[in-house]
Amino acid sequence: MTDKTAKSQSHLSRIFKQWRRNRRAVAGAFILTAIILLAVFAPYVTKHEPHRQNMRNRLQPPSGDHIFGTDQFGRDIYARVVYGARLSLQVGFFSIGLALIVGCTLGLLAGYYGGVLDNVIMRFVDILMALPGFLLALAIVAALGPGLQNVVLAIGVSYIPSFARMMRSAVLSTRELDYVSAAKSLGAKDRRILLTHVLPNSLSPIIVLTTLSMAGAILSAAGLSFLGMGAQPPTPEWGSMIANARPFIRVSHWAVTIPGLAIFTTVMCLNLVGDGLRDALDPRLKNVG
Repeated sequence: MTDKTAKSQSHLSRIFKQWRRNRRAVAGAFILTAIILLAVFAPYVTKHEPHRQNMRNRLQPPSGDHIFGTDQFGRDIYARVVYGARLSLQVGFFSIGLALIVGCTLGLLAGYYGGVLDNVIMRFVDILMALPGFLLALAIVAALGPGLQNVVLAIGVSYIPSFARMMRSAVLSTRELDYVSAAKSLGAKDRRILLTHVLPNSLSPIIVLTTLSMAGAILSAAGLSFLGMGAQPPTPEWGSMIANARPFIRVSHWAVTIPGLAIFTTVMCLNLVGDGLRDALDPRLKNVG
């Protein structure tokens, strides 16, 4: 084992040890893992089809056969919530993945090269930041039309400025370090310096931002679906489930409460994990313990 590999493993071990001390982050990760497993194995953990209607059983309270009750069409809410987790997690993953790739690329180029390129990229980012993220996503979906693909694109675009600015800030400090100057003096190409030295040492804040942004993306997706701009019926999606069951909240509150709790739990767990990563990756905590 080389010294570089041993040092990397030691660094990762320190981060994991620091993160594990945060009990709230560990609990959030545990619950989030359970939600992901339910979403992945949805066909095996549900006994009802999420789209199957039975008007005789409409608006039934939680029971042995329907543990979360039924909605206004007699559909099993538990099955719809579990299958809805698939959509919500996919939207969060792909939209933030888009923002991560595009935003980090822009921030990396702007921070490393500076000058005119930096001004052009950051003015573009400033234009995107002129509107709040959700309003920008809503405007994009309104222009493109409702649908999950457009929601993913809209939310991804709305988060590009956050990743671009975060990456640029990290690169501005990293590019001045000695090992980057040494690589330049040895004649290394910019591409190699960016991918080998600058990018890996600028990822700590990006990892935290990715986790926290996924929580915001899930909330945004639910909000767009609630407004009728996201997933269309009969697709099981948490935001649309709340919107469709809202007229019946007085007689069957569970049809609104259960998907609302699903959103709350998932977002809270992602925030707890993100907070734990932020504390573990904080350089000021390196010598703690």
